[in-house]
Amino acid sequence: MKTKSHFPFLLVFFTAFTIQHVCSTECDNLNDFCPTTQPHENAIFINGLPCENPSNTSAHDFKSMELSKPGSRDGFGSLVKIVTASKFPGLNTLGLSIGRSDIEVDGLVNLHNHPKATEMVFVSEGVLVAAFLNTQNKLFQKTLKAGDVFVIPTGLFHFFLNRGEQVATVFSVFNSQNPGLGSLTSIPSDSLESIEKLKRKIVSLSDLQLHGVNDLTEAVLDIIYG
Repeated sequence: MKTKSHFPFLLVFFTAFTIQHVCSTECDNLNDFCPTTQPHENAIFINGLPCENPSNTSAHDFKSMELSKPGSRDGFGSLVKIVTASKFPGLNTLGLSIGRSDIEVDGLVNLHNHPKATEMVFVSEGVLVAAFLNTQNKLFQKTLKAGDVFVIPTGLFHFFLNRGEQVATVFSVFNSQNPGLGSLTSIPSDSLESIEKLKRKIVSLSDLQLHGVNDLTEAVLDIIYG
């Protein structure tokens, strides 16, 4: 008498259980939403975060004031804040993060990338230069003013430079719950001299493209290793 194998059923059950309870990377959303909550014994984790009981979900979970104030100021004259589902519960499983950058006059958001996300920025106020480098070290840059939108493709290094006469504020949307953050440059010391040196190199990179230089490999290498 043959014994019926339960392996296919167990395999399907285990796969479904694993996807439902633990998903360390971004998954397709099987439910309408899954706001985050404090971890507890019976919590279901999606994208690495515990989901709230649907019966407890309210409109409050889908509103945030995290971007109502600037982030912390860095040595380059910018205040950058990125908000993910860990601070904005309603974002969980939606594949989104949001951000805000306030850039002082002559300030700079230093050259960086988001390995997992395309970034779309909306200029709320001020005038700034937004630029990104493609994988051939060609620079794509535009001067943006209030109301303008600029898109930075996934993983490409980019910067924002305020060349206006007032603080520039931009809001960002990332098409990833965890956009990541990378840098081409080593973190400079806190000395004003080292920070200003790096700022001058970024400005020079922008000026070279405006003067018709398309291959910026040498300038990029100078930023990385100079």
